[in-house]
Amino acid sequence: MSNPNHNYSTLSEAVEDLKGRGYTYEFNADHACLYCEKISEKFQATDLVITAVYRFEGMSDPDDNVVLYALESKSGHKGILIDAYGAYADEHKSAFLKDIPVAAGG
Repeated sequence: MSNPNHNYSTLSEAVEDLKGRGYTYEFNADHACLYCEKISEKFQATDLVITAVYRFEGMSDPDDNVVLYALESKSGHKGILIDAYGAYADEHKSAFLKDIPVAAGG
């Protein structure tokens, strides 16, 4: 699901590049939806598409294992969501993300 044209060494590098490509909103899990504080809007899984996924593994600390999702809403809002993966993943967030369709080539 990650985009082979965009390989990142660090999470911060990926976030900065995505922001430069228009992914300026930050989504957060809020019960059975994602919430964007910047625009005070809630999104259901059917409102979103995952356009790319990037995984990062910490060198020595499992707490550093994160996954970065690039998301786009049907209304054109592009943003990111960061989550842990593996043993530290938020099970509610992970379950919600499974309901979001993945864009072709995403």
